[in-house]
Amino acid sequence: MADRLDIDENAPIFAIAAAAELSGMHPQTLRQYDRLGLVVPARTQGGSRRYSLRHVAKLREVARMSSDGMSLPAIVRILELEERVRELHGRVQALEQRVQMELDNRPGARVFAAEASGSVIRLKSGTRVRRTRDVVLWQRPRGELGSGTDAAARGD
Repeated sequence: MADRLDIDENAPIFAIAAAAELSGMHPQTLRQYDRLGLVVPARTQGGSRRYSLRHVAKLREVARMSSDGMSLPAIVRILELEERVRELHGRVQALEQRVQMELDNRPGARVFAAEASGSVIRLKSGTRVRRTRDVVLWQRPRGELGSGTDAAARGD
């Protein structure tokens, strides 16, 4: 299967004639929508309008709403509200990720237990472990330095 070409939907790549054809509108309609602030394309250094795939999709949506009988001021307001919802949705996702990171890294949020073999394991907070009567003897790993009293007790 051939690899699909990924195109940035925000890249301003279409001239007004191409955008008008893709959206099924007259170029003069696109100019009017630009003046009204309904669909505002990017501009080249020379001042020519350049539309992205997102602009073309928005133009099609405007055409659909207009054909449903909505006025241009109503369409403008709907598009503003939809953009605000997208913005707020992104902020909510970012905050949810931040809260999850805080919960994962919060001091005291980590719970540990010892297995019968003596290995320390991490548990999910709120997880209960079955108590056993196993006794595990902890030994300091060789080569690890202890306090001065330990060294004195060993005769070092």
